[in-house]
Amino acid sequence: MPASATRKTLAVLVLIPVVVALALWAFAWPAARIAPRDLPIGVAGPAAATAPLEQRLAERDGAFEVHRYDSEAAAREAIEDRVVYGAVVVTPQGPELLTASAASPVVAGLLREAVTAQVPPGTQLTVTDVVPAPAGDPRGSAFGAGLFPLILAGAASGIVVTVLGLRGARAAGTLLGAAALAGIVGTALAHSWLGVFAGDWWAEAGVLGLTVLAIGSSIAGLAALIGKPGIGIGAFLMILLGNPFSGVTSAPEMLPAPVGALGQWLPPGAGGSALRSFAFFDGAGAGSALLILGAWSVAGLIALFVGGARNRAAAAPTAVTPAPVPAPVG
Repeated sequence: MPASATRKTLAVLVLIPVVVALALWAFAWPAARIAPRDLPIGVAGPAAATAPLEQRLAERDGAFEVHRYDSEAAAREAIEDRVVYGAVVVTPQGPELLTASAASPVVAGLLREAVTAQVPPGTQLTVTDVVPAPAGDPRGSAFGAGLFPLILAGAASGIVVTVLGLRGARAAGTLLGAAALAGIVGTALAHSWLGVFAGDWWAEAGVLGLTVLAIGSSIAGLAALIGKPGIGIGAFLMILLGNPFSGVTSAPEMLPAPVGALGQWLPPGAGGSALRSFAFFDGAGAGSALLILGAWSVAGLIALFVGGARNRAAAAPTAVTPAPVPAPVG
């Protein structure tokens, strides 16, 4: 066997286990360590009545970040604004748990179990779903599963633009058009057909399109700057890290640190958070996620133009100065 073929074979044999290990670490490790970590929840009611509950929640090794509210109305508003995932309201009739299954069915179930364990034995806990998940997706399964095709669509657009050799304005226009169409098609399927979303149709389409653009332009921009290795780096960031670190199937605060926070700085996590805000909460809490998506999109498009201009300059023929003609002698 030629030496080059032997090296290629050894490279494949080494690369495959490394990829498998990375994939298992990225996907299986966060899923196996799901637990609340500074999960924001509220407590409302008279201070004397809520103090024991606040103390018991605070003792759970940093599981909850407790926010204090004076009234049930304030707690409900905080849930609708996506400040907290739920709240315990202490009333003369007994405790009431306010949840928002639209924010995360997993968290809503966890809060129900955690608060039930904290109330005195024999006490009846009333549970109210302030922002319920849609009837078409009560467990949030379709919402979580819908993120991966979105990531693939964004990655595919960036890879295709690179492979086809599109540059400059043509490449940017292709990425923008693909993102817009992906947003419209995705919303038509998830909102109009499956009933997974329940917000403003065009706002949802805009978030989907911006997420696809952020992913696609980042991959195409990296490829324009550093060549084909940029495709691998972009795919690693968006697919191998961005998808499992997004927290879209549970919540960012349910993932191990610093995975949950890191995932929100990548387009898949930011896109999932912004989409949930517009699909169920009228856009509340989507500001930072939209800024992150916009920053990735702009940075990717700038890299696309800079890399294209540099490649054109490198490929341009160098002008040759003609040698001077010697003067005739005699």
